[in-house]
Amino acid sequence: MARVAKKKAKAKRVAKAKPAAKAAASTSPVVAKAQKAVDSAAKAMDAQLDRVGKARARVQKTGSAAAKQSLSSANSKLREQRAKLAEAKVGLAKASAMDAVRQAEESAKQKVKEMAEKLSAKADKELEKAVKAFESRWKKTRAKADAKKVKAAEKKATAKVKAAAKKAAAKAKALEKKAAAKAKAEAKKASKAAKKKKAVKKSAAKKTPAKKSAAKKPAAKKTAAKKSPGRPKKAAAKKAATKAVKSAPKKSARRGRPPKAAAKKAGVRRGRPPKKS
Repeated sequence: MARVAKKKAKAKRVAKAKPAAKAAASTSPVVAKAQKAVDSAAKAMDAQLDRVGKARARVQKTGSAAAKQSLSSANSKLREQRAKLAEAKVGLAKASAMDAVRQAEESAKQKVKEMAEKLSAKADKELEKAVKAFESRWKKTRAKADAKKVKAAEKKATAKVKAAAKKAAAKAKALEKKAAAKAKAEAKKASKAAKKKKAVKKSAAKKTPAKKSAAKKPAAKKTAAKKSPGRPKKAAAKKAATKAVKSAPKKSARRGRPPKAAAKKAGVRRGRPPKKS
């Protein structure tokens, strides 16, 4: 019987070695503490099993009341150790379960964190891609709009340049016309001046009798004007004026006193006329 009890004790010791290995693998201090309690309870129970085996062997050998009492006491202590071991195992199971929850929570948090980081990196890449696509589309649209504006501005500028060129051409033409008219007028004036010079020379070469007749004719004209009663008609006045102009000799263009040579030839005395005696 004692040998059987020893075999059971060995079998229990082998079975209790596994939770210790698990406790060594765990990192949680609560699980480590629970595992330590289980290991110490198992060790104490193994020692008590050895005592019980020895007590049984003594009872079988001697059969005395003291040996029996010792066996009974050893058995009661073994039961207590078993209860303690069972309680330690329950504590280890609870600690392991709580640690598993904690580890699952940490693992879930880590997974969520990693997923958030991945999604953030993916979002950044997609955003960059979307921004590039939007920028490309926006640039194309803006380039088209700018090209239309530039074309319209070029058209407007061309029209403005054409209008300015037309205006400048018209102005230049007007200036040329004005300059030509001015040159023509100056040429006409120059020809008139030349004619007047010729007339002055001719009048200077003529004799004084012609001047006298020219002086008398206006007097005759005056007498004729005195004789005509009332105001003459316009047509008659015009005719008379044209006749008088035609009949009158051409006066020299020179105003003021006649030249000295002509006065000497005519024998005209300069100054006041002599008094009648």
